[in-house]
Amino acid sequence: MKFSPISFIIAANTLAISSLTGIAALTFAPQVTEIAIAQEAAPRVTSASSRGAIGLAQHLRKTGAKLYTAFWCPHCHTQKQRFGKEAVNQLEVIECDQRGVKPQTQLCQSKRVRAFPSWEINGRIYAGSRSLETLAELSGYRGKL
Repeated sequence: MKFSPISFIIAANTLAISSLTGIAALTFAPQVTEIAIAQEAAPRVTSASSRGAIGLAQHLRKTGAKLYTAFWCPHCHTQKQRFGKEAVNQLEVIECDQRGVKPQTQLCQSKRVRAFPSWEINGRIYAGSRSLETLAELSGYRGKL
């Protein structure tokens, strides 16, 4: 099989243009950042909050309590679901994974947080998911749950 010189030139130019177009597409494609991936990976809190959960969350924030989490942690999500979406917005939630949204990894390290979730209440770290009743007891909350 013999190719004419013109066929060879057309094929070579087509290949060159295709290669350049492919490289340009890769170069100018929007970059997906790890933070964007983390935002999408973290499950949304969907449960509704009771009045008691909102009151407890407000008390926890007022007393300086912090919830240390990682966006990928299923136990952290369960802890947030216990409060519900309205109450979670009242909590001070600290993201410990550097790939998460607004991470505070240095704070987590300085507090020696080793498990997720962890609560800081009255200067003491409590590892693990806790019931609302336990959190109320640890923090001195006297309202109705």
